[in-house]
Amino acid sequence: MENSLFDKTFRDSQGNIVIAQPPNLPLLVGITAAVLSLMVKSGNIHIGVDAIAFGCLFTWAWQELFEGVNYFRRGLGLLVLIGVIASRFFNNF
Repeated sequence: MENSLFDKTFRDSQGNIVIAQPPNLPLLVGITAAVLSLMVKSGNIHIGVDAIAFGCLFTWAWQELFEGVNYFRRGLGLLVLIGVIASRFFNNF
């Protein structure tokens, strides 16, 4: 297999092009909790669901950043990690 930039960016170790994968548990729980936090606008339930969403999406992004199958997935993890942290930072203002 050729070791071009395209291959490093989009192919996994077996040579398959990988852009999307089935979601894993942190992503499923994070998206579900994020949707629930949009439905429940205030109170302790909102705080708890929002914390779960942040933790799960942070975990998913961290895993993709350091264990992603290719550069595209690792870059996606970096973008989501920056987005999750930025949303938490700017949400407090």
